[in-house]
Amino acid sequence: MPLPCRPKRLLYSTDDRSSGRTLAMDWKDNGVKVVPGDQLDVNTAQTPGMSRAAAITYARVGAQKLWAGTVHIHPGAKTGAHHHGELESVIYVVRGRARMRWGERLEYVAEAGPGDFIYIPPFVPHQEINASSEEVLECMLVRSDNEAVVVNLDIAPVETPEAVAWVDPIHKAPPG
Repeated sequence: MPLPCRPKRLLYSTDDRSSGRTLAMDWKDNGVKVVPGDQLDVNTAQTPGMSRAAAITYARVGAQKLWAGTVHIHPGAKTGAHHHGELESVIYVVRGRARMRWGERLEYVAEAGPGDFIYIPPFVPHQEINASSEEVLECMLVRSDNEAVVVNLDIAPVETPEAVAWVDPIHKAPPG
């Protein structure tokens, strides 16, 4: 017996309004996809200093509007400067300490640890750095399109970047 809060039409079919027909949907093949962590695709766009592996892509699961995968940066390593074109990116730090530099000359810096999220707007030149000399930095990455866009940049970074604290209407600037 179907649950009363679930519309049967949405669960079991797709309404083709142009023809007035109701088409059966194969939810087994067109539903949820689980990608095992040991079956990620390393054949994706790379940036020197890091290893990306794709989990969710159009080719792998049919994702239309996002890309998701993992990023590993070895102890003490850093990526080259790059951006991801029109895409927005979200990085979730699983293990380790991430140091992010960004700007025209990578003149800004902030750090993130396990459980922290990092947001990177479109076209922002940035660099990921493993702030630890002993532990691998492990992150999960999601982008706003299924394209693996990486534009590597040749930037002469400033020697001493300016630290930027996370400040928004709720989280005020730290004293000092």
